[in-house]
Amino acid sequence: MTKKTATSDVNPGFSRRALLGAAAAVTGALAARNAHAQVPSAAAPGATTAGAFALEEATVAELRAGLESGKHTARGLTEAYLARIRALDRTGELPLCSVIELNPDALAMADALDAERKSKGARGPLHGIPVLIKDNIATADKLQTTAGSLALVGAVPPRDAFIVERLRAAGAVLLGKTNLSEWANFRSTHSTSGWSARGGLCRNPYALDRTPSGSSSGSGAATAANFCAVSVGTETDGSIVSPASACSLVGLKPTVGLVSRAGIIPISSTQDTAGPMTRTVADAAALLGVLAGEDPRDAATAAGKGRAHPDYTKFLDPQGLKGARIGVPRERFFGYHPATDAVVERALEVMKAQGAVLVDPVVLPNVAKLDGPELEVMLYEFKAGLEAYLAQLGEGAPVRTLADLIAFNEEHREREMPYFGQELLLQAQKKGPLTDAAYKKALAACRRYSRAEGLDAVMNKHKLDALVAPTQAPAGPIDLVLGDHWLGSSSTPAAVSGYPTLTVPAGDVHGLPVGVSFIGRAWSEPVLLKLAYAYEQASHARRKPGFARSLDPRGG
Repeated sequence: MTKKTATSDVNPGFSRRALLGAAAAVTGALAARNAHAQVPSAAAPGATTAGAFALEEATVAELRAGLESGKHTARGLTEAYLARIRALDRTGELPLCSVIELNPDALAMADALDAERKSKGARGPLHGIPVLIKDNIATADKLQTTAGSLALVGAVPPRDAFIVERLRAAGAVLLGKTNLSEWANFRSTHSTSGWSARGGLCRNPYALDRTPSGSSSGSGAATAANFCAVSVGTETDGSIVSPASACSLVGLKPTVGLVSRAGIIPISSTQDTAGPMTRTVADAAALLGVLAGEDPRDAATAAGKGRAHPDYTKFLDPQGLKGARIGVPRERFFGYHPATDAVVERALEVMKAQGAVLVDPVVLPNVAKLDGPELEVMLYEFKAGLEAYLAQLGEGAPVRTLADLIAFNEEHREREMPYFGQELLLQAQKKGPLTDAAYKKALAACRRYSRAEGLDAVMNKHKLDALVAPTQAPAGPIDLVLGDHWLGSSSTPAAVSGYPTLTVPAGDVHGLPVGVSFIGRAWSEPVLLKLAYAYEQASHARRKPGFARSLDPRGG
């Protein structure tokens, strides 16, 4: 969903075996295929530390060059990232908990890809590159696909998600699954981002008492912490760009239909999409070229036929801001936090210095009218989409309907709902089919206010290449009692319209990252990548995390 979630104290020595043992008591016997899967555990003394990692901040291009020259092997890269995860992810008083499960076949995959490189050459730019994916993306292997819920432990997807098939075909090494806000943050109105019953509480590597944001919290925290080369997140409204901003990353939410959703546990058929979460714009472009493509299993991708590019890196241009017309929608998207505004004002000055034409301000009409219809659409589409997903799972799936899921959570309240409830699930359960007049009315309102009388209107009026706004304020403190605290964000117009948005690091406030978002027309990913790359090359605003125990505002 967007910017909500909850938290749980997780024992640093917390193991996959302990988790599965507890889950088995709840859900019944697990399938034999899960016996070897494991959550990363505390490493032995002498393992990789936060301050000594040879691959720190390594880009896809750098890793690829190393693989081509013989400096690296896929196995060596995989071993290095696995060691770092085991050393750092679940150790200490405040564990990061960004990775929910490691792939027991990762090293075997790496070995096979090394052998193939020697005998046949590389498949492409991701051949041998270690990747993490979010735990709502199906894999038909020894890994679980649970959306962080104990209710899906042991459920067997019939096949890989389409984007997993694409990653495998490209030669990527699947390191494992990342933690997330349970059910992609579509469970409670008072949730705490980054918490799932299965994975525990994910934290922000820039300050461990701060939220990593949701729902792709694990993908954001793990990528920022250099636990992988790149990762994949999913978004319905803010769930890629929000954790990317909070973790000083590039996060790209594509146009709905550019990337298939087949095999991804759904919320909204009109807003869901997967997308890259990376440390650089070039890495996002490289990953998008693998993920994008038409898929018969997802009808939405038919609209993107001929629009997907196998290589988005060709659009990267350090002079890409020169002459670009960029609108600045100040009403509603600025003004909720002065320090955030100051960071983005500096970003606008950089864009101006690089030759961008700022149309400042512009008014994005009807934004305030989107919240009610958007939630109504999500509630209807979640029920329909989830039950369709559950229906295609194997016979041993613990839950088959939304009603089953609600009952499961109630029955196992101590583990599933220790901090917040399932208000959104209860609201969704009351909804009827997608033929209901109320659903059609809400969807029409979303389309009208976000597209024809929203983004399309303002961009046509001012002949804009993109809009630019703060992605959100710096990460708030983790709060298990009251849930998330949000000041503001800019994700909703692109989310509801299904148009693309890309966030890139812009600076920090007291050491907490702040991102700036480029929002575009449908299918304008090449334009957004060009603009964001030019800004990134001029600003160099990303910095690596320090794993501070807590934020000290006096520090800067």
